[in-house]
Amino acid sequence: MKDQLEALITQMYKSGILYSEAVREFKKRFILTVLQENNGNQCRAARQLRMHRNTLSRTIQELRIDVRQVRDGRRPPRGARPLALEKKAAR
Repeated sequence: MKDQLEALITQMYKSGILYSEAVREFKKRFILTVLQENNGNQCRAARQLRMHRNTLSRTIQELRIDVRQVRDGRRPPRGARPLALEKKAAR
């Protein structure tokens, strides 16, 4: 794996990619991979990344990652759940 990484870095450097661009892309791909493994669950992903959930959430926003694309569709986001409508109707 080390050889592959070195080859990739050399290729990126020779093609003129800036350090800041390379770091941003690495972060984005790394976080996306962990989010995919956790079906978009940010709490579990943050635990695996050993970072606070708020830090992960802020980083996701900074990198403009769309977490909806990563979710497996089993459950809608909290704001879109029909239970909220049922609770309001019951009042």
